[in-house]
Amino acid sequence: MSSEAARRIVVTGATGNVGTSVVRLLSEDPDVGSVLGLARRIPDWSPPKTQWAAVDLASERSDLADMFEGAAAVIHLAWAFQPTHDPAATWRTNVLGGMQVFEAVAAARVPALVHASSVGAYSPGPKDHAVDESWPTHGWPDAAYCREKAYLERALDTFDRAHPRVRVVRMRPAFLFKRQSASEQRRIFGGRFLPGPLARPELLRFLPDIPGLRVQALHSDDAATAYQLAVKSDARGAFNLAAEPPVDARVLGEMLGARPVRLPRTAARSAIAAAWGLHLLPASPHLFDAVLGLPLMDCTRARTELGWRPERTATEVLEEFVQGLQRGAGEPTEPMRGRKVG
Repeated sequence: MSSEAARRIVVTGATGNVGTSVVRLLSEDPDVGSVLGLARRIPDWSPPKTQWAAVDLASERSDLADMFEGAAAVIHLAWAFQPTHDPAATWRTNVLGGMQVFEAVAAARVPALVHASSVGAYSPGPKDHAVDESWPTHGWPDAAYCREKAYLERALDTFDRAHPRVRVVRMRPAFLFKRQSASEQRRIFGGRFLPGPLARPELLRFLPDIPGLRVQALHSDDAATAYQLAVKSDARGAFNLAAEPPVDARVLGEMLGARPVRLPRTAARSAIAAAWGLHLLPASPHLFDAVLGLPLMDCTRARTELGWRPERTATEVLEEFVQGLQRGAGEPTEPMRGRKVG
């Protein structure tokens, strides 16, 4: 992509886990003239070449196309994980808001749309070998996160056919972590009153080994590199993003010095369902079901067509994340504020 075409990049969800990594990387890229970060709340953080605008995708916006006017690419990262007890609310932000973004890209004639899909969009698949981007993306219908990611995949199918001149890229990353995301993710999945300092190896003598709980992880900065490469290339289509090795109880046990202990799925799910039903745990049992069914992803296409390779292993990512939990790490944005508890 020429420096002329790379002049302006718009990033939705720019103050979240991946958004902060993407904005930071683009702001340091000499081929990028400026970055417009969209978020519900404008942060105090001021990276180079970056401007901010307040946008809430849960409400109908008539000015998105104006914001996108003249952009070389729109990177759509905005996503709401909560409230998990009100799926209509997340649907308004994630699905209806996402479709607003797609329509505004077309109206503003933006040449490239890079969309944050997810491993969660995939239908249940194998844990003993990896699948490529041709694996079905129908999600796990009981989990709002997967249902919404899969629906946007179908919306992009329609968008692709209606707007062939727009270069559409769909990123399907594994679970994304970094040190600075620890406080945010503790609040989203573990609850605001779960103390981060409890994540200490010496306190974790045993680790539940749940059948099927084998997933992939990736550093948010490595994901940001893939988004940067997608913006600056002519790539189209879907790309799996994950680091090695796949993470299960054995890998975590070796990392934390804890002994895996077999725990039946039904027992684990019952505990999660009870805590979620009492509003003690934000993560729903439906998401737990989905995670157990997620396939492992083959990332060959990202390596060969984007020239992308993660700099950190999955275990390095999780070690960094655990350190962030212990210290209440965060970023200078409202979603990423750092706290050990509360």
